[in-house]
Amino acid sequence: MNAQAPDIVRAAYAELVVTDLAAARWFYVDVLGLVVTAEEPDALYLRAFEEYLHHSLVLRTGSAPALARLAYRVRSPREVDTAEAYFRALDLPTERVAAGATRGIGEAVRVEDPMGFCVEFFYEATHVERFTQAYHRHGGNAIARIDHFNVMVPDVQAANDHYTGLGFGVSEQIEDAEHLYAAWLYRKSTVHDIALTGGDGPRLHHVAFATNERHQVLHICDVLGSLRAEHHIERGPGRHGVSNAFYLYLRDPDGHRIEIYTSDYYTGDPDNPTIHWDVHDNRRRSYWGHAVVPSWYSEGSTVLGLDGTPQPLTSPTDPGEAAVTIGADGFGERVPDGEGFKLGHQS
Repeated sequence: MNAQAPDIVRAAYAELVVTDLAAARWFYVDVLGLVVTAEEPDALYLRAFEEYLHHSLVLRTGSAPALARLAYRVRSPREVDTAEAYFRALDLPTERVAAGATRGIGEAVRVEDPMGFCVEFFYEATHVERFTQAYHRHGGNAIARIDHFNVMVPDVQAANDHYTGLGFGVSEQIEDAEHLYAAWLYRKSTVHDIALTGGDGPRLHHVAFATNERHQVLHICDVLGSLRAEHHIERGPGRHGVSNAFYLYLRDPDGHRIEIYTSDYYTGDPDNPTIHWDVHDNRRRSYWGHAVVPSWYSEGSTVLGLDGTPQPLTSPTDPGEAAVTIGADGFGERVPDGEGFKLGHQS
């Protein structure tokens, strides 16, 4: 008999390893305007203006940039137990962690999922002040909340099956007659909490934060331009076909990709239909027809497993899919060595 899946509410926080906490603070706090909930010598705990849980992003220093963990909130403390039983029944590496193992987070379960990501499930969290109407604190680029994660995996179908087994709905897919190239899945009533995209993996493609209005996305571009830091803009602003989102992709000083995102749509009805995109329809990646920079397809953050060590990469095994799947939405071109996105902190 299959174990019951935990009742997951939404994508809740990510923990990124950064090599220079001062440079990361400049990017996430001074430029993007995220709120500092807590600060330690080796870590920053950040949140956006509408959020009342302790944090939605942890930045922790380490020797090399990486994704340490993705975290989902479950509906009650009992669901933490349910998550532990569910993943133990799948014979996956699972660890119970005490309250406070991550500052501001209660008792939790961490698992190394079938794709190799360290994923945490928690309910209890410290509540902090919500700044929704503290407009005197909002800059022109005010970020509202964390929205979703996007990960790169060699077998999108297997990853899709894992997440639908956890009770996620599927809002959109990119496919052809033989392959599933990417899938967008949700628990909250938006387009996605997790996106699964084909390519060498496991890697993190991006963490996305939502704004309420498009002008806030555009203001970030103006801020970076005024600081002569426009090299942190990797792609956009633009309009996705998939999700309908108005987007901007940034690279932080360590190369982690962050999306600033607005204007997707409601998916909360039980019969919400899945939108199917043909992988040959280029509107999926840019509804306006813009070309995509090669780094957006080929580059992603290293992933740490449950034991904290970097996960080895696996390439797609199907020759047809491997030939066309580079990163976040199907067809792309491989990037010659040394021609990826260039970074350098400027303040």
